[in-house]
Amino acid sequence: MSVSEKEKDPAALKEEGNALFKAGDMQGAVCCYTQALKLSDNPAERAVLYRNRSACYLKLEEYNKAETDASKALDVDPKCDQLEPKNKAFQDLLRRLGAQIQQKSAQLNSTDARVQQMFSLLLDASANDLDRQKAAQNLVVLSREEAGAEQIFRNDGVKLIQKLLQSKQEEIVLSSLRTLVGLCTGHQSRTMAIVNELGMEQLCAVMGSGASTVSLAACHLLQVMFESLTEGMKREIRGKDEAILPEPSKELRSMLRHLLEMMSASNVSGPGRDNAINLLIKQVPRKSLKNPDNSLTLWVIDQGLKKILEVAGTVSELSEGPPLTDNSHMSCSVLLNKLYNDLKSDKERENFNKLCEEYVQQHFSRPGLDAKLRSIQTVSVLLQGPSDVGNRTLEMSGMMEAVISLCSSEDVIHQQVAVETLIHAAGKAKKASFITANGVALLKDLYKKSENDRIRVRALVGLCKLGSAGGTDFSMKQFAEGSTLKLAKQCRKWLCNESLPPTSRRWSVEGLAYLTFDADVKEDLVEDKKALLAMFELAKSEDKTVLFAVGSTLVNCTNSYDVEKPDPQLVELAKYAKQHVPEEHPKDARSYVEKRLVKLLEAGVVSALVCMVKQESSALTEACRECIARVFLALVERQEDRGTVVAQGGGKALIPLVSDNTDVGKIKAGQALAKITITSNPEIAFPGQRIYEVVRPLVSLLSLDCTLLQNFEALMALTNLAGISESLRQKIIKEKAVPKIEGYMFEEHELVRASATECMCNLVLSTEVQKLYLPTGNDRLKLLVLYSGEEDERLRKAAAGTLAMLTAEQPELCARIPGTTIHWLEILQALLLSEIPDLRHRGVVIIQNMIQAEKNLAETLMESEVLEILSVLAKGGESTPKPVSKVAQNCLEKAVEYGIIRSGKGNEKTKGTEP
Repeated sequence: MSVSEKEKDPAALKEEGNALFKAGDMQGAVCCYTQALKLSDNPAERAVLYRNRSACYLKLEEYNKAETDASKALDVDPKCDQLEPKNKAFQDLLRRLGAQIQQKSAQLNSTDARVQQMFSLLLDASANDLDRQKAAQNLVVLSREEAGAEQIFRNDGVKLIQKLLQSKQEEIVLSSLRTLVGLCTGHQSRTMAIVNELGMEQLCAVMGSGASTVSLAACHLLQVMFESLTEGMKREIRGKDEAILPEPSKELRSMLRHLLEMMSASNVSGPGRDNAINLLIKQVPRKSLKNPDNSLTLWVIDQGLKKILEVAGTVSELSEGPPLTDNSHMSCSVLLNKLYNDLKSDKERENFNKLCEEYVQQHFSRPGLDAKLRSIQTVSVLLQGPSDVGNRTLEMSGMMEAVISLCSSEDVIHQQVAVETLIHAAGKAKKASFITANGVALLKDLYKKSENDRIRVRALVGLCKLGSAGGTDFSMKQFAEGSTLKLAKQCRKWLCNESLPPTSRRWSVEGLAYLTFDADVKEDLVEDKKALLAMFELAKSEDKTVLFAVGSTLVNCTNSYDVEKPDPQLVELAKYAKQHVPEEHPKDARSYVEKRLVKLLEAGVVSALVCMVKQESSALTEACRECIARVFLALVERQEDRGTVVAQGGGKALIPLVSDNTDVGKIKAGQALAKITITSNPEIAFPGQRIYEVVRPLVSLLSLDCTLLQNFEALMALTNLAGISESLRQKIIKEKAVPKIEGYMFEEHELVRASATECMCNLVLSTEVQKLYLPTGNDRLKLLVLYSGEEDERLRKAAAGTLAMLTAEQPELCARIPGTTIHWLEILQALLLSEIPDLRHRGVVIIQNMIQAEKNLAETLMESEVLEILSVLAKGGESTPKPVSKVAQNCLEKAVEYGIIRSGKGNEKTKGTEP
């Protein structure tokens, strides 16, 4: 039948609807049944169509429609339940339909009444403010349930909310925004309707308001809207009836356009602008570079790069540009870096460079100092973000000379902008050698002679940065002995000076981030508890730009950076050739590092790290998250410190670090989780559902990209989790860990091989894993038998334990043991004769399982030395634990029951018994 014929045939449409119903496509089935109803005039057929569509609506939880269609089916044909008497699924569904529809209908009617009551109260201007606030909060609760959200939406709730957003009461506005979050979450069609009905102008105006709490709530709403629309584009989302919704690209473009317009708008508050930038950071670049489509990034660069640069170039104290916060420039750097890194080709990158150079040149070539300052400030932001682009703008004719010149300006703001640019250029510009040669004297002069602490602290950071060029190499100090200690002392002094503005105190942490490459500076800092507390408080403050500096300082103090130890032979060759050989500072030895870790823990470093992880800011970049993960890993290195880290919330804080981080950061956070899971009770360290979130990062450590230590710790942690519950075992299986664990059972390293076998020992409690051993043709069972005879005690215990459980749960495996190896009997006898009680117990349980499984196996065992060994074990004694003695007695009793041996003191074998 052709497509056009099928569209005119109700029977064919019904069959297609049935197929879609079985496939789980309820909306598609509804479309077919609806079309068939329009064509059919046969009462019996219409009854079936109404019945089928009712079943679809019930699945879709559209209970009013389900009730209506069920009633129509019975009205058309009261005996429609007899049309398909053999359809058990339908008969069961029909029996439940009446009760469920009545219950849901009553619930909806009740919900509808509550919604109308709340609407009336909220629209009543004479109502008590507290009552209105309570009604608004109830609306939020209701919107979080699908039925409630649908009722609010269908009762013109969006129009009401539009009015409430204009309220002067902050609580009412917040509740309105949170109600919209409930309506939009995971629902594309409602989101599209709300975006079109409210308009982005109003939503952006709310986000751009001066109230930071309201602005943040509006930002969250827009993020939910973005997610609902973009998720909808990834799969076919149908409307409530048979119509298919249009792709929401128009709404997405509208939202992005309005966010870009907020960049340079003077009526948008600083926090509102920061929130707009954060939304662009989260929603524009691709989540994965495997996705080939970077069209949103290209569109934003084309439509809004110069608007973003307007914010980057604004010097708040001088120009009448848009209002900024202390975080705005950092947020711009992150956004520009994200956009640049999302580009795929040299052509796209060249276009980005060209637009930035044009903007900088446009202002730099204008007459007047303010325009030049704007261009220099833009270069400063670019150097912190896409540094390659920053380098190119810095190399423009006259730019570096202007920066150096303005460092000597008598105007504090001019100096500040220039010095900050110089600092950012020192580590990244190709002209870094020029800066080192010409900048040190200039910065020293500013540091010593400037009367303004804002300039002095920035000059100090520049000196710190240039002075730390040798990194941790003790032999490559840039300054004279003791100079870095003096600089660090001044940094700590400014850090503790609460009369200084937070931005200046933040720069002192920047200085410490560079100076703490020196182990003497690390030692002095951890001894200065006042400075540590001041740094931790700053990490929890509103100024989020300090996060990376704090993270870097802590990485240095804990020595959690990566250090490649050179090959001793190559070192000797280098010395012979008179080449430079890096030297470790004596105070970077492990004993010093451990003492520093203890002092950091005592000062409250964990609570500071936990607060840093919770920050909703673009300043919490992946690089910053990696620093935090490194520090956490260092803090849990010692087993005795792990309880403190868990008690202060470190375990919970690590979970988001394993998903949103650099590749290295994910591994570091995963390893820290593994260490905690090994020695702490996982159910206490990760309460509730959080324990299931630990599984995936642990499984990700079972990779060739990770070290053997990381593999080993992950296996140990998974062993603990697998021993807790079947649901956790199922989670481990679902994450496809079993094949990886089996792979590590063949590892050459004894500890890794044993830990993998221990993990398997706990996993075989799951029937799904047991069944892997049932098919013939693989060596899984053979491996366990052979490992039960190895010299490594830990491996033998794990293998024999696994074998004991498998033979108990899957008796058919017992008969296959003799076929695994010719030495199977020797291996089992060795277990029975072991001086280690645990091995003896495992051995006797395996023997018991084999005897109980088949009489033939029992005869084979009783004809060997096993009978004599069991007889000795059954008698008990000081050297034989009671559980072992009891199982041995059970074995002998079963052999007597088979008639293989006679009961009595000697337990003699019978002769001539039939098999």
